[in-house]
Amino acid sequence: MTPMHPSPDAAGPAASSASSARGDWRRLLASPEAVALLLLVAGITGGGLLSPKYFLDFHYLMDSTSLYMEAAIMALAMTFVIISGNIDLSVAANLALTAVLCGELHLRFGVPMGLVIVAGPCIGAVLGLFNGLLIARLRLPSLTVTIGTLALYRGLAQVMIGDAALQGFPDWFNGIDQRYVAGLLPLPLVIFLVLAVACALVLHRSLLGRFLYAMGTNESAARYSGVRAGVVKVAVFAIAGGFSGLGAVMMTSRLGTVQYSLADGQELAVITAVVLGGTDIFGGRGTIFGTVVATFLLGIISRAMGLALWPAENQLAVSGSLLIFAVVLYRLLAKIGTTIRT
Repeated sequence: MTPMHPSPDAAGPAASSASSARGDWRRLLASPEAVALLLLVAGITGGGLLSPKYFLDFHYLMDSTSLYMEAAIMALAMTFVIISGNIDLSVAANLALTAVLCGELHLRFGVPMGLVIVAGPCIGAVLGLFNGLLIARLRLPSLTVTIGTLALYRGLAQVMIGDAALQGFPDWFNGIDQRYVAGLLPLPLVIFLVLAVACALVLHRSLLGRFLYAMGTNESAARYSGVRAGVVKVAVFAIAGGFSGLGAVMMTSRLGTVQYSLADGQELAVITAVVLGGTDIFGGRGTIFGTVVATFLLGIISRAMGLALWPAENQLAVSGSLLIFAVVLYRLLAKIGTTIRT
């Protein structure tokens, strides 16, 4: 009898399916989000080796998140901004000025703290709106505008209160980091996670999200396709400002005091978290999931270095190095992804 051999038609689909599966796994492992997740696991492992008694304690890990949740919340909005092909360097200065304005509203003018809490995100949104209008209406580069408003907002905060510290907020308002949900999760962490889910839905399931990706990929083409780029820019900078305003309220509650130097330099941490999470610094690509993972990665690295008694200057150098590393690495991954697809 003539031996039976599988026909090419029968073998072809199976081979093609296996090859496709291998390609999918390669693309997944080469994705920026996967790299950030692997770095997070490595960071947790390294921190555990440095201080297994304290670092790997669940309550310590949960409590320590409150120290960087304001930057984490600003990073969510910064993901929108960078995906659209823009950048906002004024988010931390916005937070400081909003905190000063909120403190003055309550302590000097007697506005009830409940109204001040609502006013915080609104004030921040107005400051962000100012950025957006300058960028959209005058067609100015976002980098130039937000460098200017970084200095402007921080300077206004200093002019208003100088080196003084605003204190005397109600006891019920202070200590947001000491409040827990279900007795386990700090309230700032819960707020961040809820906002992360909401931002992910907006970015990946809404018309605004599609507009942001289109603008970041090719703004001129997006305009010709009917995207009102100016309106989208104004909206996204207003959102970034509103998130800074929320961060101002949370930081004021956590610290119980307001100074003009609040969140000084945190714009670097915010941008690092976004880019390290896989968002292309030139726009058109990024996910909220990647930003969330990178935010926790930076927080864990900072806590681990703190337990190892590393000076603050070393921690800043590590953040800067991670930003450069992320940009270079993800450019290489993009080339690898292109090679896999072809």
